[in-house]
Amino acid sequence: MSIKNHQFAIRVYYEDTDAGGIVYYANYLKFFERARTEWLREIGVNQETFLQQKLGFVVRHVEMNNIASAKLDDLLEVHSTIITLKRASLVFQQQITNQEKQVLCTANVRIACVDFSQNKPCAIPDLILGAFKRVS
Repeated sequence: MSIKNHQFAIRVYYEDTDAGGIVYYANYLKFFERARTEWLREIGVNQETFLQQKLGFVVRHVEMNNIASAKLDDLLEVHSTIITLKRASLVFQQQITNQEKQVLCTANVRIACVDFSQNKPCAIPDLILGAFKRVS
């Protein structure tokens, strides 16, 4: 399966908003994370198996631009693309749009592969790297 651009729908719930019914800015990071996780599932990357091997992905760097506000009950779509793929890291370009296709938030997220037993960066396992190459 090859998915060059991934889309993931999210509904804005009360818990995602502040007292004014506007999505709290940090929740966009959660929405981006959920979208990346679902994309991994769709390309066959089982993070539980990965963690059993004491390996995982960690966010190394985020550049986020809040452009407009999402509101309670909005139906959002998170668009994700891998723009850089290296042996031990990758960069996702992500954006969130509302039901009118207005861009609300964008981010570039650098993810590093880490060996948790040594707390050090490591190479992405070949099986996972191959899955990423098919979609980038």
